[in-house]
Amino acid sequence: MSLLNTQSVTRRACSALDFGKVAVLRGGDSSEREVSLISGAAVLLALQNRGVDAHGFDPHEKPVQALVSEGFDRAWNALHGPGGEDGLMQGALEWLGIPYTGSGVLASALTMDKLKTKRVVVGAGYVAPEYAVLTSPADLPAALARLGLPMMVKPASQGSSVGMTKVKTAEEFPRAYADARAVDPIVFAERFITGDEYTVGVLQGQALPSIRIVPATEFYDYQAKYFRDDTQYHCPSGLDAAAEAELGAAALAAFNVTDCFGWGRVDFMRDKVTNQFYFIEINTTPGMTSHSLVPMAARQAGIDFPELCWRVLETSFLRERK
Repeated sequence: MSLLNTQSVTRRACSALDFGKVAVLRGGDSSEREVSLISGAAVLLALQNRGVDAHGFDPHEKPVQALVSEGFDRAWNALHGPGGEDGLMQGALEWLGIPYTGSGVLASALTMDKLKTKRVVVGAGYVAPEYAVLTSPADLPAALARLGLPMMVKPASQGSSVGMTKVKTAEEFPRAYADARAVDPIVFAERFITGDEYTVGVLQGQALPSIRIVPATEFYDYQAKYFRDDTQYHCPSGLDAAAEAELGAAALAAFNVTDCFGWGRVDFMRDKVTNQFYFIEINTTPGMTSHSLVPMAARQAGIDFPELCWRVLETSFLRERK
């Protein structure tokens, strides 16, 4: 039985006691473990500073059933990657009866697969870059002829740009395919949109101010996202009011059509010639590190980091059993 309780959508916490004992899920065993540990530590400290009875919990070190035996009332999910944001942990928490933050099983599983997410969003009438599924090296010539260069080659799953490559020459294509195939059996190539990259945070049904990202690398890769200090972030992004409203509405539409909930982030590229926004992907458990984007957008909206963590935790109220 799902924990979803639509009667609690607007419930706000009056005090830290309303949350009870909170597990901050962090670490795990995915390729994004390191980032998850950093995110979880920041969230844990912020909640504790607000008086929440919060404790770190690493499912790599103890079974998830311990959430029940140790008396936790809810979970703030800061797990990144497979096993944390792909529906598996969400399903386990539903089975255990532990309310949790963010999107549920279906949305988490769907949006972890970039290819399936693209199909849903495009099927709903929104715009995404043209793509080609790569099932074997034999598919590469046709994809190259169809999409042209440059292109992005991506594993269908994984987050934080793990396994992704920007391909600028035909000679780079086979290696890019092999790198993506090493982390996921499903690989696709996507036409590269030349222009600015934007991201929009979503919090409790509202779009946060957009951020324009200017990486020093070829694209906004793993190092640029979490560790490099030369990535430029512009918030406000520089869009005029009409474009900002258009982008925020597109983010909320993509969030809703994929059944996402609570909080997350939606990424776009804007073609420098046509100014068309292209949907790229959804992240249902964004990073909460010093380089992360949702905290940056929240600050622009007047929401500091502890308050952001508090509001994300409030999304777990929806998943309490009636």
